Amino acid sequence: MALRLLTALALFIDAGVHLFLAPGYQDTQPGTVSQGTLFLLEAAAAVVAGIWVLARGSRAAYALALAVALSAFAAVVLYALVDIPAIGPIPAMYDPVWFFSKTLSAVAEGAGSLLALAGLVRAGRRGRPDAGSSFPAKRRRP
Repeated sequence: MALRLLTALALFIDAGVHLFLAPGYQDTQPGTVSQGTLFLLEAAAAVVAGIWVLARGSRAAYALALAVALSAFAAVVLYALVDIPAIGPIPAMYDPVWFFSKTLSAVAEGAGSLLALAGLVRAGRRGRPDAGSSFPAKRRRP
C-alpha cells in the first residue's frame, strides 16, 4: 500500500504544479495549442493515473502511471536542454531556467516514474493488485 500511496503522491504533486503554472502559459501563436493547455492535459492525466493507482494498484494502473510520469519527466528535461521548434500544433517550449515549481515537478515526475516502475514489476510478479486487496480464488474440485 505504501508504494501505491507514494506513486499517487508523486503524480498529485506533478498535477498540482501543472495546474498552478498553467495560467501563466496560456499565450499561444496562431495555429498552435498553448503550453498552458498542455499543462492542464498533463495535470488531468496525472490525477487520473494517481486515482487509478490508489484504487486498484494493478499492473495496468502502474503502467499508466509510468507512462504519464515518464513522459512528463522526459518533456521537462528535453525542453530545458534542447531548443526544439514548434512541431505542428505543439508550440516551441524551450525553457532553460530551473525555478522551484519546475524543479519540484521534475523531481516528482522522476520519482513517480521510478515508483511506478517498481509497482509495475511488483504487480507483474504476483499477477494481481499490489496491496493484496483481493483474495486469491479457491479452486473447485471436480
